[in-house]
Amino acid sequence: MPALPKSEEPAGASVITLKRDPKQAAAARLLGDQLRRLRQERGLGLKDVAPVIRGSVSKVSRLERGESPPKDRDIRDLLRYYAVAPELAREIEGLVQQTRNEEWWQQYLDVTPGFLKRLISLEGSAAQICAYETHVVPGLLQTPAYARVLVAAAMPGATEEEINKRVNLRVGRQRILECHRPTVVALLDEGVLHRCVGGPEVMREQFEHLQELAGRDHINIRVVPFKRGVDVTPAYPITHLHFDDGGPAELVYVEHIASAQYLTRPKEIDQYRSVLDRLRGAAVRREESNGLLSAAIARCQDGQA
Repeated sequence: MPALPKSEEPAGASVITLKRDPKQAAAARLLGDQLRRLRQERGLGLKDVAPVIRGSVSKVSRLERGESPPKDRDIRDLLRYYAVAPELAREIEGLVQQTRNEEWWQQYLDVTPGFLKRLISLEGSAAQICAYETHVVPGLLQTPAYARVLVAAAMPGATEEEINKRVNLRVGRQRILECHRPTVVALLDEGVLHRCVGGPEVMREQFEHLQELAGRDHINIRVVPFKRGVDVTPAYPITHLHFDDGGPAELVYVEHIASAQYLTRPKEIDQYRSVLDRLRGAAVRREESNGLLSAAIARCQDGQA
């Protein structure tokens, strides 16, 4: 097992202070990306679309960059003009609602640690996320039932309302997966597939959910097997986030029991990126990872989870 990078130590860590820019709000950016993709897929230019929403080229451009608050009428007209399928149209309309309540997790402030609030904001703004987990499925990929077991175990003595809020918060984070941004690479230690959380039925549902997610182009779920990971697997989870919005290009998030660090110094990031690169090299490919998930599902069906 590799030695823990020195940057793990609190005294050596740098901390990033987040300042939310309304022009770069996650939901607005996701909405703009989706609208731009729909337009480009149809071979249309900005000038072709502007009359549809009774505006100028600059109005369309601002909407696609997430810099202009969307109007319901404009979005409906664009979806109709693009002949968007009903299911995708509902997803896009959901994003429109999120732009009006961007900090949707504010309702969960009483059960949300400060370091987690920062992570949620960062996830919504990232272009790429790479996460390695040692013991559990990453929060972005958890089913409600799986999350409930973990939350209840981590919050002994909590009321049912508090547990429900934390579970809803965790599930709410997954909204960003509904569009093609960010791209996500999830590296799972094989032990995650053998550690029973909540019983066979909960685990079966979780593994089937992972397979469904892995079928999306922008989500890559790979398993680091026991036989190939012994020399490269750290004893702690790592999340690396990459941005393309003109701010800090990347940072590393390392979570502890009751705190977390956001590392931004190049030397620190290089250390953790190196660990993730070794993990990627040890992880089996998507097809074999899917096979391991199928085997885990079969064990659950046999009651062997």
